This record gives sequence, structure tokens and C-alpha cells, in this order.
Amino acid sequence: MSKQDKPYRITDQHGVYFLTLTVVDWLDVFTRKEYKLEVVDSLNYCVQKKGLELYAWVLMSNHLHLLGRTREPFRISDFIRDFKKYVAARILDSLGRESIESRRSWMLSRMKFRGGQVKRVLNYKFWEDDNRAIWIESNKFLEQKLHYIHENPVNAMIVEEPKEYLFSSARDYAGMKGLVKVKLV
Repeated sequence: MSKQDKPYRITDQHGVYFLTLTVVDWLDVFTRKEYKLEVVDSLNYCVQKKGLELYAWVLMSNHLHLLGRTREPFRISDFIRDFKKYVAARILDSLGRESIESRRSWMLSRMKFRGGQVKRVLNYKFWEDDNRAIWIESNKFLEQKLHYIHENPVNAMIVEEPKEYLFSSARDYAGMKGLVKVKLV
């Protein structure tokens, strides 16, 4: 059975994958700088300490696209689990304390409702379960996903050029300093 026979499943713990991590109900959580920086800091930590080799990324208001792999002895499944758990805990903690966030009660109630639908969740569910892991089988496919990631903010009409979006690796590919350490391909 080939890797393509099981879409969105991780079959090679050290293969290159295109991942999409989505907030439950597509809630626009990543509109505040503080929440975005939690993702940035966590990605940088994983690059430095958890074997993440990141080729491209973009953080939108309600989802994160990643293109990368983990180096041995690390496993990509462990990275995804730990990253999602840590970021969720940090942002939920902030949401629980902050009064600045005007949508705080509404977002927490949605996450609590979604958490109540899953037995393994004690309180709040922050991320959707599916990471839409797509194995990158060729250089051409890698280039397509790289382009897709960097065009996301352009297609959402946030910026005119990919390099203008701060929370993306497009800046690195344009010769600028990005927020997260990536390996150019």
C-alpha cells in the first residue's frame, strides 16, 4: 500500500509533510500579537530542541500551515502532539486571564462546547484533531505547497506580496529575516 492510499496519515515519521493545524470551528484566535508570538516561539523551540526541520510556514487567523520534517531520533507525530498541546495550553491560559479580548467568552464557550463532545478532553478543545498531513512525494509537489503557503495571506487579501506578511517564511525566501528559523529549499 502506497503512502497515497491513506491520505492525511503519517506513514513515515521522518518524511517531509505539508500540515494544516486548524483551530476548532475556524475561530479567529490568531488576531492578537501575543497569541501569534506563542506560535512563533514554540516553532523556534521545536527547531532548536525537537528536531524540527522547517521549510515553510504561515500563520493565518485560524490555522497554521507547515512544510517540514523531523530529524531522528525525533518523530513528526510527537512534534505535532507536543506543539499543539503546548500552544493550546498557553493561549487558553491567556484567554482565561485576559479581559482585553472582546471575544474571550464566546471563544472559550465554543472551545468548551467542542471539548465536551470528546471524551479524552477534560475542558477546552483548541485544535481540530485532523492535521491534514500530506506526504511530499516529489520536488514539484514540495514547490507547489511552498507556493501555496506563501500565497495564503495574498489570497486572503491581507498583503499584496507574500514577503510583506510578517508571520510567514516568505520573508526568508525573499532574503529578509523571518521570525522562525527555516531551512530554504
